[in-house]
Amino acid sequence: MSTKPRSTYHHGDLRQSLIDGAIALISTAGVSDLSLRQVARHIGVSHNAPYRHFEDKEALLAAVAEEGFKALTLTMETARQDTPPGTKAALTAIGSAYVRFALAHPAHYRVMFSEFRSNFHDYPSLAAAGQKAFMVLVSTIAAGQTAGIFKAADPWELARVAWSLVHGQALLILDHRIPVASEAKLEEFLQFSCQLLISGMASV
Repeated sequence: MSTKPRSTYHHGDLRQSLIDGAIALISTAGVSDLSLRQVARHIGVSHNAPYRHFEDKEALLAAVAEEGFKALTLTMETARQDTPPGTKAALTAIGSAYVRFALAHPAHYRVMFSEFRSNFHDYPSLAAAGQKAFMVLVSTIAAGQTAGIFKAADPWELARVAWSLVHGQALLILDHRIPVASEAKLEEFLQFSCQLLISGMASV
């Protein structure tokens, strides 16, 4: 019998373990000092093991960001499922879901929008994941325009305005610039701000 230790990873598990390890380290120490060697040490594999899946730190961060965008898309799509299409409630639901995703997954969110410094288009699957997330917002607004609720403007431009609002809220709350004392206060703030946004977008 062989005396070599058996790997604790089955086929396909190492890549996800490296992503999970990176997220755990980013959550406690940020991105600046992160390295593939550090992630390998954290999850208990050899220093060379990460290179089976990621050529460098940037590629690993791209994978973290891509995973985040996919999760954000699912979160927003799930939120609007409980609302009639083409309604103000649908836009409010995904706006609230966006901010709540950021607060629940700060490490993912900061890599998605703050810490990943390279061009998204250097990583096609990441670019596609980011675009899909944004299209949830665009399609929700377009449905509201079809229903006559939102003004007849370029839905992409309206989506950028809406995104600017929720993205700013998410970062300001994460950085403790906007104090939120309780879950009830958070919900009140999100509902109020979404109503102001919708009022500005309303069809006259």
